[in-house]
Amino acid sequence: MTNKQIDNLVSIVILNYNAGKLLLDCVESIFETDYHNYEVILVDNASTDTSYKKCKEKFNKIHLIENKKNLGYCEGNNVGIREAKGEYVAILNPDTKVESNWLDELVSAYKKHGEALYQPKILAFENKIFETAGNMLQIFGFGYPKGRGELDSNQYNTPGKIGYASGACLFTSMKVLNKIGYFDPFLFLYHDDLELGWRAAQRGIKSLYVPTTIIYHLASYNLKWSEQKFFWLERNRHYCLLTHYSKKTFYKMLPSLLIVEIMIVLFYLMKGFGKAKLRAYWDILTNLKQISKKYRELEDKKMILDKELVNDFPDQVIVPNFLTDSFTNKIFNSIICKLSKIVKKIL
Repeated sequence: MTNKQIDNLVSIVILNYNAGKLLLDCVESIFETDYHNYEVILVDNASTDTSYKKCKEKFNKIHLIENKKNLGYCEGNNVGIREAKGEYVAILNPDTKVESNWLDELVSAYKKHGEALYQPKILAFENKIFETAGNMLQIFGFGYPKGRGELDSNQYNTPGKIGYASGACLFTSMKVLNKIGYFDPFLFLYHDDLELGWRAAQRGIKSLYVPTTIIYHLASYNLKWSEQKFFWLERNRHYCLLTHYSKKTFYKMLPSLLIVEIMIVLFYLMKGFGKAKLRAYWDILTNLKQISKKYRELEDKKMILDKELVNDFPDQVIVPNFLTDSFTNKIFNSIICKLSKIVKKIL
């Protein structure tokens, strides 16, 4: 971990919260990286386990920051980003393992394609099944991972534009982050990478997929698919819709959004998570002042119009098989796709 070429230094930011042995495995894989000019910034979000202490003892070169309380994913990572000395920044989850060529490939992609948000191919820890070949942003604020659940048979080996880069491993430059801003602390957890990618796209900065290196990821080691996770997902989806679309766009979308909302409410009730949906509504209502402030900030800096952006958004939403049956998913997507096409036509 040398500092010979400071212009090419990569700052690797890892946010830890009770990751246990996963954290040590992650950092150990980093120290086997071929690219030598990097620093590791470990931000601990007030963990109750000793993982961060053990990590510092084993890898004393890392820069450890101990937050006094859990600041959430967004602000926790922002703490690390503010300490970064590198030209490039890699946001990496503690439940990942990297291939030795990961930084070489990501730096090379940046030098070739320029200012963007980048993510590698991300496979599941255990079975080499796709976690994501690039995340997709749907017009009604849903995000989903392309290829999830598929066996890696080289079907996603073509680099290219994606909706947004996964927060499990997101690579960019400090120059880009200083242009678009860091993670939005209001989100706390989930939709953070979607919001960042959407905000970047509004300012003409793309998200790109780099399949020439692989990150292995143990998805959602903290919350799994819990009621709390559903709360954050819906709360933050509404926040993104209210802050990222212009008022003109939002009002044109409103009839379609209401139909989508009815379907989501029914889904939450079927899953027994009605309280989570109500909490999401209430949280949005009690934060309208902050939402309005964020809306004005984004509108003032927007360079790409909504109409142009949404043309690249997929119509469908890929719902994990374990969340709903195929018949329900088929009906849901049939309606969603029709509504998406209608919105794109009237904008």
